[in-house]
Amino acid sequence: MRMIFIGPPGAGKGTQAARLVERYNIPHISTGDMFRAAVKAGTALGKKAQEYMSAGQLVPDEVTIGLVRERLTQSDCSDGFMLDGFPRTRPQAEALEIALEASHIQLDAVLVLEVADELIVSRIVGRRSDPETGEIYHLQFQPPPADIVSRLVHRKDDTEEACRSRLAAYHAQTAPIIPFYDDRNLVRRVDGVGELDNITDRITSALS
Repeated sequence: MRMIFIGPPGAGKGTQAARLVERYNIPHISTGDMFRAAVKAGTALGKKAQEYMSAGQLVPDEVTIGLVRERLTQSDCSDGFMLDGFPRTRPQAEALEIALEASHIQLDAVLVLEVADELIVSRIVGRRSDPETGEIYHLQFQPPPADIVSRLVHRKDDTEEACRSRLAAYHAQTAPIIPFYDDRNLVRRVDGVGELDNITDRITSALS
């Protein structure tokens, strides 16, 4: 299974990604992990990426595409892979397509996990974390024990303003790549609302 996994922030993509890479026995490739691995290995592209990151700059698309192509030709990707967090924009999707064709790699699916913005906001804004145990609670969906409420922390990036900002960026930058892959008959849309096992079943059914 050679796939790209797309979904808005807060849709539960991380949980499902962990399940899918185990089910299909494929590597989970995120740009962050890929950058760190290339820098650690000291590859030419890794060194180039390090220069930009050390200067506090975004790594240019051409370097990122080169790193993705380099990563996908490694032996653990021979039976498939999951790209998560890339491509993020239409130009990246177009450049990735060229790179994959050059490497004779064909995508099987672009999985899109769909959750309405307002539900995502309610999920995120209601989250609280316990600094002593690391446990995550939700004021509505998974209420904490009454005796620990006073010590729970509401993270700065879990505010409504921060959440809506991330969603706006997703809709402006990443969502436009979906029609690009729709034109190639690769998109598999899955409802991301419900019990975790049910969502996983929907995904595997969509990918089969």
